[in-house]
This record gives sequence, structure tokens and C-alpha cells, in this order.
Amino acid sequence: MGAMSEMEVLRMAVLGESQSPLPWECRFYDSTFHKSEVILVQVNAGEAFTIRREDGQFQCITGPAQVPMMSPNGSVPPIYVPPGYVSQIIEENGVRRVLVLPQQPEFHPGGHSPLHHPPPHAHLSAFIPHPPMMPPHPHLYTGMAGGVGDMGSQYISQYHPAHIYSEQASADSHSPHGRPPFVHRDERASKTYERLQKKLKERQGGGGGQMKDSPPPSPQKNRLSPTTLDIYNGVGGKGLELEPGQASNTGTGKQAGRGQDGDQGELDEDARALQALLGTISKPVVSDIQARGAVLTWSAPSMPEREEGSPPEPLSYKVSISYNGIDGNYRSTCSGEDLSATLEDLRPATDYHVRVLAVCNCLQGNPSEAVSFTTLSCEPDLPNPPRKASGTKSTIVAQWKPPCDNGSKIQNYVLQWDEGKGTGVFEQCYYGPQKQYRVTKLSPASRYSFRLAAKNDMGVSEFSEAVDLFTSCSVPSPPLPPDLVKAGVTWLNLQWQRPPGSPKEDEIFYILEMEEEGSGYGFQPSYDGDELSKTVVHLHRSTKYKFRVVAYNSEGKSNPSVVAEFTTCPDIPCSPSRPAIRGRVLPNSFRVAWEPPKDNGGANITKYILEVSDGLSGLSWELAYAGPAMEYVCESLKPGCFYQTRVYCMSEGGQSPLSEALQVQTPAVPPGPCQPPRVVGKSRAKEVQLRWGPPQDDGGSPVSSYSVELCGSHGAEESREVYQGPEPDCTVVNLLPGRTYNFRIRAANKAGYGSLSERCEVTTGPGAPETCKAPHINCKSPTCAVISWEAPPSNGAPVSEFRVEWGAMEGSMQICYSGPSLSHEMKGLFPATSYFCRVQAVNVAGVGAFGEAVLCQTPCSVPAAVSSIHALKEAELRGYETSLDLEEDEEEEEEEENPAPPLYSPSSCLGLRWEPPCDHGAEITSYLIDLGERQPIAVGPVTKYIIQHLQPDTSYRIRIQALNSLGAGPFSHTFKLKTKPLPPLPPRLECTAFSHQTLRLKWGEGPAKAASSDALQYQLQMEDKNGRFFSLYRGPCHTHKVQRLNESTSYTFRIQAFNEAGEGPFSNVYTFTTPRSPPAPVKAPRVERLEDHSCEVTWETLLPMKGDPIIYTLQCMMGNSEFKQMYKGCATSFSVPNLQPSSEYRFRVCAIRQCQEAPELSGPFSPTVTLFPQRSEVAAGSGLSGSGPRAGAESARPRRSLTDEQCAALLLMFFAVISILIAFVIQYFVIK
Repeated sequence: MGAMSEMEVLRMAVLGESQSPLPWECRFYDSTFHKSEVILVQVNAGEAFTIRREDGQFQCITGPAQVPMMSPNGSVPPIYVPPGYVSQIIEENGVRRVLVLPQQPEFHPGGHSPLHHPPPHAHLSAFIPHPPMMPPHPHLYTGMAGGVGDMGSQYISQYHPAHIYSEQASADSHSPHGRPPFVHRDERASKTYERLQKKLKERQGGGGGQMKDSPPPSPQKNRLSPTTLDIYNGVGGKGLELEPGQASNTGTGKQAGRGQDGDQGELDEDARALQALLGTISKPVVSDIQARGAVLTWSAPSMPEREEGSPPEPLSYKVSISYNGIDGNYRSTCSGEDLSATLEDLRPATDYHVRVLAVCNCLQGNPSEAVSFTTLSCEPDLPNPPRKASGTKSTIVAQWKPPCDNGSKIQNYVLQWDEGKGTGVFEQCYYGPQKQYRVTKLSPASRYSFRLAAKNDMGVSEFSEAVDLFTSCSVPSPPLPPDLVKAGVTWLNLQWQRPPGSPKEDEIFYILEMEEEGSGYGFQPSYDGDELSKTVVHLHRSTKYKFRVVAYNSEGKSNPSVVAEFTTCPDIPCSPSRPAIRGRVLPNSFRVAWEPPKDNGGANITKYILEVSDGLSGLSWELAYAGPAMEYVCESLKPGCFYQTRVYCMSEGGQSPLSEALQVQTPAVPPGPCQPPRVVGKSRAKEVQLRWGPPQDDGGSPVSSYSVELCGSHGAEESREVYQGPEPDCTVVNLLPGRTYNFRIRAANKAGYGSLSERCEVTTGPGAPETCKAPHINCKSPTCAVISWEAPPSNGAPVSEFRVEWGAMEGSMQICYSGPSLSHEMKGLFPATSYFCRVQAVNVAGVGAFGEAVLCQTPCSVPAAVSSIHALKEAELRGYETSLDLEEDEEEEEEEENPAPPLYSPSSCLGLRWEPPCDHGAEITSYLIDLGERQPIAVGPVTKYIIQHLQPDTSYRIRIQALNSLGAGPFSHTFKLKTKPLPPLPPRLECTAFSHQTLRLKWGEGPAKAASSDALQYQLQMEDKNGRFFSLYRGPCHTHKVQRLNESTSYTFRIQAFNEAGEGPFSNVYTFTTPRSPPAPVKAPRVERLEDHSCEVTWETLLPMKGDPIIYTLQCMMGNSEFKQMYKGCATSFSVPNLQPSSEYRFRVCAIRQCQEAPELSGPFSPTVTLFPQRSEVAAGSGLSGSGPRAGAESARPRRSLTDEQCAALLLMFFAVISILIAFVIQYFVIK
């Protein structure tokens, strides 16, 4: 690999049916090939060949080697070779061999030397990235469709392989133009590379499912992405974008006219014409050609003229460049709307071909004619740092590789060094054309810094990065034996010193050798490095090891040091066994024992430690024993308690882990005696509440139950248990008041009952009285009753008070008496009412229970007073009057002599309504109405009554009294009412205006219109066909117009006035008759000239009106004279003779109704029709349509006014037209 030539990456591609470059799939076989067509790619020595395997990984094969490859269709694919080489096919025994041979020098373009190839394209950023001060063009570039294989042979060679040195990996140096060097991938770039590798695998896995007969994918979809291109090249970078419509050299003609929106055949005529105009773009002009840039300008294509006011179509341009010939593949470099572009990042001394195409509305035309130019040469690129090829203690041979010459052959190299001073100041040590130099007279084991620059005819490149090279030294002397820093169970930390007398500049390495005692393997290396200390791990405990150190450098190894012996420490012992109980566990002690640990860690056990914890929590442990014995008796324990024990041991290796804990519970004993119980609160008559505390000693087990014993005073009664349970209190019931009792208590746990406590004497208190018997009730009157009762047993204390409850309902009684008496008198009762009563006794001990409730009923009485009196409203009075009329109508059949009741009048009547009072047990038979000075009015058991025959506008004081079978009740409170004044009289009715359909009536004096709030109002009624009157008007106005009447018909009316006093009487009946209606107006007649001196007038026919015939009157006016009657009769036409041709005549018609018993009624005249003279007819004949006789009729039409329907139709049509025009304007000017 040290003699690698310029050929490092070789790509192979085939052209399928679609003529698009596709990656060539390489397949490997362990045995002979199954196909007869085999291609062997021969790789010479110092060269490399990169291929992709079936798993997607890339493999680099270095020469000399022969790579067998299979052709799927049996044909030899085109082989793309780097500049300076040609491919040659040799067939031997049915196997074709492809040889890549050097080319003659005259093959290189531009007259360059074969050793100096043209530089790569500027947009391959893997080689020359964008300048840092100039951002890349916003246009995104995609990868090359065919990879490097699509490039010309003169450009592929510009990929420079990395130089592999033993000291360091080479990197791209800085160029003189400030471009950054190519550095290794950072973390983000590495992740991107892994993702792209994964995508390539997925595509390879998904591509196998493509149909065999399916068409090949389009060139646009099969382009390699920039990352894919970089993977083939082996370095990171980005490629150029393939020009739209161009896939390969063979497909250029087919794809030239293809746009972004589809094929040429799918475009319409306008689009094809626009595309043809876009193709007329002129050839671009190149100016200001530099080594790495040029300026490109062009003229816009001629576009068709646009309409005035319409904006011009926007044009954009795409610049594409080719570096493999004028007919090679073009790559888009930039796009925009400007007519110029600056080509940047070009390679020096390289031939370029540039063309421009125009784009308008996603439609692009044919590209322009290509223009060719060659960039200028410049100084070489930044060289790589030199490397050390060989050297001794006093010499260093520095070797380097030539950088890219950029079009001018490199003549000399400048090598500088710092003379080993390390100050950063460099001096020239070599200047010449050679690619290596030997530096002599150096110091052993010293460091020297070197840097390199290249020079050609155009100038000197920048210096490479400085690299440090070292000279050799002598073999180091034996070092001192290693020392032990610290020892562990399985490790030993050792350190040693640098060999005495070795220079500081000498780089010395050390080998630490170890031998285990008794292993028999001798010394084995356990460390090799430049450190002066080492921790040796994975050793055995308590084992002796031997160590020695060997020093070496680039000149050789020293003798071993003196052997040193070290021993590892013992390990901590294992935990002892879990403690076990020996013998029976007593309430205050138990014995435990344990076994020694199974592994003592390589040292004897010195003592055991036993710890005891009180309880199961294990939070606090106390030391119980420490010594060599393996059993111990734990004493001074509490009964019924839990204890935990654990043990661990000690040895030279340290403290062992704790053993498992043993849980032990000591047995419990019965609890001790309790304190005597005490009385809670005051002693009651029949119960006592006792409370006590737990015993001071529970015996090691919680108290689960208590027992209370009761015995009589002085031991007269035997003891009996009155309570047993877990609660520390109880209530003893069923005791007798005023007695003394003795109580004792004892506690129990799971071990049994303890001893009894001391006695406690308790005396019960007095009790409440017993329940009273039912009381006795005696009713003295309807409103008074006497209650009496007997005293109940006092229960140890005299009764001090009785409480009597009285109420109308058993559940809502209230205390009516409280005192020591045995009787009570109840007053203020209601007659004929049921009451409940019960008695309760009270003494100092408490309140006794209520006795049985007794029911009693008071006797009946006279009714109560009427409490609520109201005046009837008018609506209620009318309803009451109507109900009375209905009742009287039913009774008329039985009693015809009975006179009808008088009508209600608010001026002489008052209506009363009252609520019936309580009857007190006897039904109310009548009411008595007292009017003061007048005789009282007796009525039946009703709640409504109308008092008649009263004075108008007079006040009355009224009160009512109810009566039943027992007598009359009290009068109600006085109620004041007043009668209304008399209603008004009816006015006189008159007819002020009439027509055949309407009558205007007037009455009284006042304005025609009045407010509805006026006190005096009127009601107008009209008689119908059945002789009944119905209301026409009701309000304060004095006039009314009756409409929709029939002609010559008599109508009957009457009127009534009313105000707050009520409605007055109706007036006398008035009769008014409508007149007959005249005939309807006749439409304009039609006039037709018969001769020069006569004409015929015709008009429409009207139907007879209610049997009356219709005749017509025709009137004529000549000139400005008066109208004269020309005809009167029933005909509808008339011929007018003796007309003067030079005169103007006007005609009109009137209908006349001939009434049988009345004079004739003439209707209105029709519109006038003019008959013009003959000379007017001749003068206007050219402007009128139709004959002369009809001209008069047409002239009369403009005088007629339009009807409402016609006006509405015209307005509707006008607004519709305006709306359509507005919608059209919005659609055209706003939306579009």
C-alpha cells in the first residue's frame, strides 16, 4: 500500500433498457460460475479496487489481484478508468479479462504532464469544501446519477488516497485560499453515516421484490444521494445535481424537451409555443476567468407581448456545467432570476462547458449552446505532513507525497525544522525536487518538529501542519525491584522506578512479570506499558507471589530486576450459622447455640459476638456476649416478649457478615390484680356506670377480657358476674334505687384470669316516679273543662310536680299546667272539638313517663263570627246574574206566575261574598245582613248575595251574622260599600256620508278621534239577517265608517253609552239605505279610419248590473271645441261620418245604467283617443309601425299610468339586473 498509484477507487456501471446508469451488482461464488460470461478485473500492485457485497458492505481489494465478476446479460459493461489509464479486454478460454493499463502522455488534455492530472470538480466537497466566508448556494444539489462513473476520465483521478503512516494518519492540509482541511468525522457525521448505511441495506432488501417485467425506474429516482456517492468514494462529501431532463449521454435527446409537469406530448399548443420561445435563449458569455472562479452572463429569451395592464410572466434560469466534454453530463450549479451568475469553487487548469436554460411557470425550454473555458493555474495545494521512513540515534529520514499541482508541475519542496529546540521557530533544512530527505548529526532519543511546502511556477503553497519525529536511543539498564504500595485480598498494588541513567527523552516501556508460588509455570507477564505502577488483580487470598520488572525501548530490552516477594491478605470469614434454641424457653430466659462459619477466610476465628434485640423491628441491638464459646444463656427477659438474636465472628481477615436473626418469644403469665373499679358520674336509681384501669402487670400478653362480679351488702347475696368483655368500663342495670352493692374485677389474657381486685361499694340514687294513670275530664261548658288525676308511686322520693299536656292532636300536645295540684281547669276551648290529655309526675330523681292519653270532645255552640267579607266584581256579578237567569228559566215551566228577577245595576245593587265561619258542631241555617238604618236582610245558607233597591252613589255600612239551630252567632266587623252613579243615556245617531258600499255614522258631540282612557265610551251595533244585533264598534270615538255593504240595501243600527257607572240603555233603532252603484269605467275605445271622411269607433262591452241593462254614450270633440254626443245606445261600435281630413278628432265613451225605478246612472268617461289628420299620418309614417287608423290609439297609450303590479315588476327587473352586474364585477376583478 505504500506505493499506491493514483487509481484507488474503480467503479463499474451498466446501462439498462432505460439508458439510465445503475449500480453494478457484484456477486461472489466459492466454486465455478454458473454462467459462461465471466469478467475478471485485474488490479495491479499498489492499486485498490472497491466493490459492494450482497450484504451492503463495501470491500476494498488491493493488488495484485484478479476480481471475478459476473455479467447478468452476458455483455461487457463499460469500464470507467481514472485519467492516465485505458481499459483493454482480453479473452482467454471463454473468460474475458479487463486490464487497466497506463496511457500515453499525449492523451492528457491541455498539454499537462501525466503525473499532474487536472484537479477534481469544485463541487465535490469531499475534496474541496465551500469557503467558510462564502455560504453555499441555496439551491440543493442531489447526488450523481451514475456515481463517479458518469464523470470524465480526466476528473476521477483527482481523488487522492490517504497516506498510511505508522506514527499518524494523514489529513488534508489547508489550501492557500483558506479552505478548511478535511478532518475525520465527528459524532454527528458518524451517526449520519450509520443511518445512510441502514437506508442502503433497506433499499437493497426492498429492491429484490421488483417485478421482472416491470419497466426500469426513472433516472430521477435512481440518482445516488450525496451520502451514497461519498460511500463509494470512501470519504464524506456532496456531489452535483443532475440537470433536469438529462439522465445520460445516450438519453439526452429523449429527455431534452421533458419538463417538470410531464412529457412534451401532454402539453397544449400555448405551452409548446412558450417552450419553443424559452429555447431561443442565447449562448452565455464567460468573463473574468480566474483559477477558481468565473463570471457568466446571458441574455433573456424573446417573450411574446402581453396585454396592457397584465404583469409579465416571471422567468428564472438554471446554469449547468460539464467537466467531461461538451456532450458530457451537465450538472446544475445555480438557479435564479438574474441574467448573470458567478461560478465559484472551480478547480484550476480544468476545462469546463457551461450552458443556460430558461424556466417559466414550471415549464423549461431547451438549453442554450454550451460555452467552453479553461480555468487558470495556481500554486499547489497544501501538502500532507512528512513522515519518518527510517532513522537511527543520530539520523531521521523524512518522506512525503506530492500534493495536487493545480495545473503547474511542482518543481521543488521546502522542508523546515525547529532544530529540536521546541520554540516554534522553523529553519529550512532542505530545498529541492526530491520527495525524501535525510537529516543527520542529531541527538539520540530527541524530538524534532518538521513541516513541508510545495512550489511550482505559480507560487509556493502553505506549510503543512508540524509533525514531531524522534531519534533512537540505547538499551535501558536493569531497573530496581518493584515495591508494594498496598495489598488486598485479590490484588497487589506495585510501583517501580525508571532505570538509573536513562535520559528523560528516551521513551521507555516496562514489562511486569509475576510467578505464583507452587504453580510451576514460572514468570508470566502481567503488564506491558509505560506506567510506573500497576495493580495486579484476580489473585488468590493469603498467597505468596514473586515479581520482577523488565525495561525496554526501541533499541531492545534490559535485564530483569531483582525478584520481590509479596503475599495477599486473608479474606473475611463467612457468617456463622443461624443461632438455635437449646432446651425450653422460660418466661425470663432461654439458651442459644451456633455453629462456626464454613469458610474462615484463610485465618482462624478469634471470637464470636452475640447481639440481642428487643422486639421484631431490629432497630436497636445490644451486645450480649463476646468470646470464643459457641453458646450462651440470655437472662433477665420479660415474659411474653419477642426477642431477636444474631451472631458474627472476627478473624485476622476482618469481621464476618451477620448471620440470620433468630426470633424468640418468651411465654406469657396471667396478669396481676387490677385497681378497684370507680363510679363514673352520679349513681342512678337503676343503673351504675363503672370504669377501671388495666393491671400494672399484663403477664407478657395483652389483656383480652375483664370480668366484673356483683355481691350484696355485707355478703347477704352470693356473687354473680354482671359483665365480661374487653372494654375497661361497663354499665350495670336492673338495680334497685337506694341500695348498696359491692363490685370486684379481674383481668385475663391468653394465660388465664388473674386475681380479683379489692371491693368497691356503690349506693344507687332515688328513682323517678312511676307512670301516672289516665286523668278524668269533665266539660263544664263548650269552652271550659276540668281535669283531675291521682298521684303515682314516688319510687323513693316524694312527687314535687305534675305536668299536664293538652292538644287537639295526640302527636302535637303541649304542657298546659305544671304544679303540685291534682286538678286543673281548661278554658278558651272550641265547641264541638276533640282534645287529648295526659299527665306526668316529677320528683328530685327525675321525670316519670307520661301516662295514657285520654280523648274528650266539647259540646256544640252557636256559629263563630264571619271573618272575611268582599265585594263582588262585575264579572262575578254577571256570572251570578246569568246563573240566576238559568235557574229561573228552568222554573218558568213549573211556575209561570213567578215574575223574573230584576237585572243587576251597579247604581242600585251591591254584591257581597263572604267566607263561611266555623259552625261549632251545628250546621249554619241562615245569615242576617245588617245595613244599619234599614231592616236587616235574612238569607239562606249561601256565601253570595246581591242587595238591590239601593240609592245610587250612596255609602252603606254592612255586617253579617251567622245562625244555626243553637242560636245566632256574633256579628262580623263592619264593612263599608258604595253604589255607583247612574249610567249615561244613548246619543242621537246620524249618517254623514254614504256610497253604494259604505256608510259613515256620527253620534254625540266631540272630536272624531278620542283617547281610550276617556270616561265616556260608546258601543255601536248593527242588526244581521236573523234580526240579532252584533257589535261594530266599542270605544270613545264619535264617528265610525261601515264598509263592505251592498248597494241599494237598508241597514239597522243602535247605539249605547257606558262609563264607570255601567252601561246605559240602547237608543232607538236607526235605518240607513245605500244608493245604487254607477257602471264601471270603459277602457279607451279603438278608432279605425274607414275613408277620408269617416271612421269607426269600437269599445268594450260591460255586463248588466243586477238585471239593469247598460247603454253607452259616445262623445266627439273636433279641435279645441267642446265634446258633443255622437251616439247613445246599447251598441259597442259606431261609424262617424262627415269628418274633415285636416282636422283632429278626440273620442270618449261613457257607460249608463238604466235603473227600473230610478233615474239613469252614468259612469265615468273612458280615456280620450285622438284621430290625427292625414298629413300627420304621412309625416310620421316612417317612424310608426302599423297602419294609419291605429296611430291614434297608439298615441293615447303613453298617457296611461302604470299599475302597481307593473311598477313592482319593473323595479324587480331593475334590481335583478343590478345584482347580476355587481356579481360579475366581483367575480372578474376581485376573485380572479
